[in-house]
Amino acid sequence: HVPRPPDYAPAVPPPRPDPAQVVPWGVRVAAEAGWRLLVLAGTVWVLMRVISAVQLVVFAFVIALLLTALMQPSVAWLTRRRVPHGLATALTAILGFVVIGLMGWFVTWQVMENIDNLSDQVQDGIDELRNWLLNSPFHVTDKQINEIAENLREAIGANTDEITSAGLEGVTVVVEALTGILLAAFSTLFLLYDGKRIWRWTLKLVPAAARPGVAGAGPRAWATLTAYVRGTVLVALIDAVFIGIGIYFLDVPMAVPLAVFIFLFSFIPLVGAVASGALAVVVALVTQGVFTAVMTLVVVLAVQQIEGHVLQPFILGRAVRVHPLAVVLSVAAGGMVAGIGGAVVAVPLVAVSNTVVGYLRWYSQPARPAIEDEAVQAEEESGGAAPRDDDHDNAKDPAHEA
Repeated sequence: HVPRPPDYAPAVPPPRPDPAQVVPWGVRVAAEAGWRLLVLAGTVWVLMRVISAVQLVVFAFVIALLLTALMQPSVAWLTRRRVPHGLATALTAILGFVVIGLMGWFVTWQVMENIDNLSDQVQDGIDELRNWLLNSPFHVTDKQINEIAENLREAIGANTDEITSAGLEGVTVVVEALTGILLAAFSTLFLLYDGKRIWRWTLKLVPAAARPGVAGAGPRAWATLTAYVRGTVLVALIDAVFIGIGIYFLDVPMAVPLAVFIFLFSFIPLVGAVASGALAVVVALVTQGVFTAVMTLVVVLAVQQIEGHVLQPFILGRAVRVHPLAVVLSVAAGGMVAGIGGAVVAVPLVAVSNTVVGYLRWYSQPARPAIEDEAVQAEEESGGAAPRDDDHDNAKDPAHEA
């Protein structure tokens, strides 16, 4: 027999609730999302560190992808005319590399041929600009101009060591550039010859559950990249030709090398057009005077307006259309992360990512409409390097909707 406890004995406390049930729902959701975002941020950080460690290899492979997207239709065209695949690949690669090499040699030759005349014209242009500033309504005096020139000379003299070290570092840059060119050339050759097999091997690295979606997104991403490279090359060529003709008739020195620079800078959306146009205007200003510089600016702006409002929407099409804000932000981010190379590859990366995300979002829907995929069909007709997913031959391309 257990005696009854006295009245002053403490009562048994009620059981405590589960701590997870006490936390508000919003805080739990924020915590769940937060640690996942931290894992993703850490993964991206590690990936960026790895890429920065092998930056030369990554850039060489990306350039090889862009060159392959540009040259691969030629290989497909020759193959359809019963030229052996290896011979078609060799002919296309040799022709492409010869054209690129001739462009570089021509620009170098033109600069070396005209450097003496250009230096004399620059000196005359500086004298004309000095006289114009003295007689302009800005009330610039000869003393102020001399002070600016003296400050420039002092700045150059004070930074002689830095300039010398930069010249020594330039040797390393040249060696790395040659290494990257060789890597890009070999990668382009193998991608042109064996792109489908490389793609099939890459699919084996993807988990089996996600393999069908990736297999469907790959050809669509390749079609987007091919369309972007073709359209960008065509738009850049039109810009270079018309601006080059304009500055040639304005008697601007080195019109042809400037046109080639405009062509190359056009691969950096928005920023490249501004930089190349500013370079042409500066050359016109220091060599031919203010009036020629103003007319050069008019020519550059007119061609760029036609490019932005007519050529790009018509040539690039809807499949690779990226909002101007996304273009500016991606170019800025790519330039901050990886310099000029990052700015060049930022926009095609965004366009391809947009296509892949749009397709995967459409693929995850339980009921998908059976409509023929125009983008993949066009890519196959042009002989795309990536194979088409046989399970989704009749699938609507969500890149247009994205």
